[in-house]
Amino acid sequence: MQLRFLEYFIALADEKHFARAADRCNVTQPTLSAGIASLETLLGKRLVLRDRRFVDLTSEGYAVLPYARMLVASHEDMRQAINAAGPLQGELRLGTIPAAMPYLGRFVGVLRGLQPELKISIRQSTSDAIMRGIASFELDAGLTYLQGPEPTGVLAVALYEERYRFATRSDGPLGDRRTVRLAEAVAQPLCLLHRGMLNRRILDRHLVRLDLTANPVATSDSYAGILSMVAHGGLASIVTDSHFAFIGTDMDIILIEIQDLPEPNRVGLLVSDREPLAPIAKAAMAAAQASATLIGAVYQR
Repeated sequence: MQLRFLEYFIALADEKHFARAADRCNVTQPTLSAGIASLETLLGKRLVLRDRRFVDLTSEGYAVLPYARMLVASHEDMRQAINAAGPLQGELRLGTIPAAMPYLGRFVGVLRGLQPELKISIRQSTSDAIMRGIASFELDAGLTYLQGPEPTGVLAVALYEERYRFATRSDGPLGDRRTVRLAEAVAQPLCLLHRGMLNRRILDRHLVRLDLTANPVATSDSYAGILSMVAHGGLASIVTDSHFAFIGTDMDIILIEIQDLPEPNRVGLLVSDREPLAPIAKAAMAAAQASATLIGAVYQR
């Protein structure tokens, strides 16, 4: 079986469009279509539904897809292992939650110092999607929350802690306060992350514990959007202290301690726990371990 046929199939499953999948694989569309047809012939099953264009994968296609990803990933791991004596090459596919974006540069800086020839592809995503991506070999590592029971099937390195803060303009509601209570914060017109984001779900659990409810005026999956609405939209928010360094001087935003939210959120790096551990996963773990002290010293409150 030709490995490239599996790569064509994975690209088509991801892109759901023949032309885009062909561009991703740097081949012509007829070449990609012929490769997938050859794969179907080898397996004796139809994998893709076509009607002049891509329609969907068949049930057999969905059944084959995780094994195709595993085979391609294992081939790349083997290639990296052969070249283990020198610097790693190839690409590290890193998923990150929005809350971890302020720390991303420091982690990448340490990683590049250890592996200068490694390319890095960064995808902003939810914590759930990152876990799925690692499990399905679509991601090599993820920066996400380490909350609740320790997840199965992954190895974790804790990087830093963050705390919630009330964000408002200095001339806005409660802008003259040094501390606020969560009830005071949620009484203001808020913009918050939407409930698909783990950061918001953790906040909601705190609200339930205190018998409070948040009814935001606006929701977003982007901290940049949240901070923009605080700076210019007449809204306040509850964000993490990690974003203080990303508040521009022209935004006039202050972050105020929330008295009754003392518990920090832990953020760390996850990789798939499998033997042998992939060389790129090892590199990510080494970078996380080397950067944990540096990141914690700079950011922990």
